[in-house]
Order: sequence, then C-alpha cells, then structure tokens
Amino acid sequence: MLAEPPATARVTPLRLLHVIPSFTTGGVPIRLVNIANRLGGDFRHLVLALDGVTSAAERLRPEVDHELVTLAIDKSTPVRNLWRFHSTLAALRPDLLLTYNWGAIDWAIVNSVWPVCRHLHFEDGFGPAEMNRTLRRRVLGRRYGLRGAERIIVPSHTLERIAREVWEIPDDRILYLANGVDCRRFGQVADPAIPGFSPRPGERIIGTVAPLRPEKNLRRLIRAFARLPSDLAVRLVIVGDGAERAALEEEVARCGIQARVHFAGGTPQPERALHAFDLFAISSETEQQPISVLEAMAAGRPIAGVDVGDIADMVSRENRPFIVARDDEAALADAMAKLLVAPSRARAIGAANQEKARAGFDQETMFAAYDRLYRGTPL
Repeated sequence: MLAEPPATARVTPLRLLHVIPSFTTGGVPIRLVNIANRLGGDFRHLVLALDGVTSAAERLRPEVDHELVTLAIDKSTPVRNLWRFHSTLAALRPDLLLTYNWGAIDWAIVNSVWPVCRHLHFEDGFGPAEMNRTLRRRVLGRRYGLRGAERIIVPSHTLERIAREVWEIPDDRILYLANGVDCRRFGQVADPAIPGFSPRPGERIIGTVAPLRPEKNLRRLIRAFARLPSDLAVRLVIVGDGAERAALEEEVARCGIQARVHFAGGTPQPERALHAFDLFAISSETEQQPISVLEAMAAGRPIAGVDVGDIADMVSRENRPFIVARDDEAALADAMAKLLVAPSRARAIGAANQEKARAGFDQETMFAAYDRLYRGTPL
C-alpha cells in the first residue's frame, strides 16, 4: 500500500530532481511518467532532460506537480559543466536527486563530491556503445562516481550481477526492483486493432512493439521471419517508429518479403495491437527487463525471442523453450514456426505468461516500492 499522510497534516511535497538523458517516449521516461501519475501530490517532480527533449511530459496528468528544468550544456567544457551542475543542484535544493543511466553519471559524481541531497541512481540497460562490449572508462565512472548514491536500482538480475561484479558496488546498495505494467489494461481489450492494417482471412500475425533503434536489432527478426515458408499464411507486423525505419524497409526488400511485412508506426494504445498478435517476437541485441515483453505477457501472448538480459527468466516455464540463443536466426525462426503451427499450445503458453505477469510484474507493486524509495523508508 502507498503511504498516506495523517488526515490533519498538510504535507509539503518532496522535491525530486530527475536528471535523465532524454524525456521522450521510451521505457524509462514512460515508467517515470506512470509513477508520477500514480503517486499524486506528495511529490514535486523537476525533470531535466539532458538532450532537451521533453515530449513525455505530455503524458503527465494535469494534477501532477512538475516543472521542466532547462540547462544549456556545452560538451566541449566538461570541467566547467561539473561546476555548473553543482550550482544548479545548489540553486534548486531538491530533497532527492534521481539520475538515470550512464548519460547522467556526471550529476552523480557532482553530488558525490559536493553533496547537496539524497541520491538514487537507476541503471536500466545499455545503448549501442555498450551492448556488445565493456568500456573501461564507463566501468570506472560507475565504480567511483556512484559511491555517494544511497541506492543503485536495477530492473534485472543480469544488471544486478554486473553492478556487483564489474562495477564493484556493495551488495547493500544494489536494489533489484522489477518493472511493472498495468496488467488490467493489457489483459482486457475488447477491440484489437493494428494501425493501418487488416489481416487477410485465416492469416496469423507475428508482431513486435519496439522503437526502431539499432540495439533492438529488428533486422534479425526480419531475417528470421524470411526463413518461414512462403506458403505459410503469416505476416510480420512491426509497431513503433524511429530512425532505423528506412534501413529496415530496405532489409525487408532485400529479403523479398515486402508483401508479408507491415510497418504500423507508433501507437498510444499498444494493448490493442498486442491482442491482435498471435505471438510476440523480440530480437534485441541487448535488453534487461523489457517492458514490451511484460506488456505482451500481460496481454496473454506467447513469446518467441532471444536470450538476452532476463527474458528467459521473465517468461513462464512453458515459454522458455522458445527463447533461443541471441545470434541463432534459424532457431528464432523455428521458435516462431512451432508456436504458429500449434495454436492451442500457444494459447496455453500465453495464459501462463499472463498469470506470471499478474503475480510478479503488476505496476501497483512497483508503485508502492517507488513511493517508499522516494520517501527514504525501508522497502
């Protein structure tokens, strides 16, 4: 349960400064928005997007007390920036600093050297620079720059191990906190629909929901899909937008499967698309605990995917045989084919996934944990 203030007391909202690489549509910003919307008026959210992009703020409810903080950053003067970051912190005087991923590590360092307030740091995964290799500079930056953080919060056991063994963070400062999704919203959909798409009679749908970025490696999914028999009545639907769309369309053309692949673009209602899929596929180069998989599980979809991050542990026991080695496109194609030709088994796997999502990944559990984290009370 979320903490409730005494009925007779007027509580001054805690001021939270979120320093985030980008406040745009994506897993981490949307999680922040969902938490802010749920926790209500006990917190004032100051959001500083380091790239200046703040489109996710449109999703904040009108009653959420928030402010978008702007700060011009000159990357050519890193030492001067550190002092400017400290000056900004000192001027804002937040009750709690929250930094997100490597992009905000300088703010963690500043608050460690010149402490202003409590500090929580969140690590959710790796971008293209770190998805297949360890960068010593970043390892050392986290190892020493996070010494002043009260907790380092990670959403996957894979990251938990990395934080302990590679970044050498003490166990008592690492907190595994699972992502949560709205299981009710994703579990009950009366009108499944995919933007701009109508399936042919008897056609099965393999779908994915992802930003079109290199680390999602949708080329791998396209190539795996191209291995399926051409006479199989199935189409691949990709829901999402991003800079890679043109390149992915070229890959589809190279594979000669233009008539069997549909790019749906983004949608504010992914639950409707998920319920139109017969199975959900994920082919990322790197993940930790992908929210898209949790949403697909909550929607009762079977998953065919690659074994990165915690995906194999996230899905139900019945689904695990369909999570295959990351670089084996033939195995991914085989996993998709087996789910397509055994619809009753696929439905049973989807039901098991839904049950597991409700038991372990419901957003209300996550909200309660964040409420306590923000307040500094024991979990």
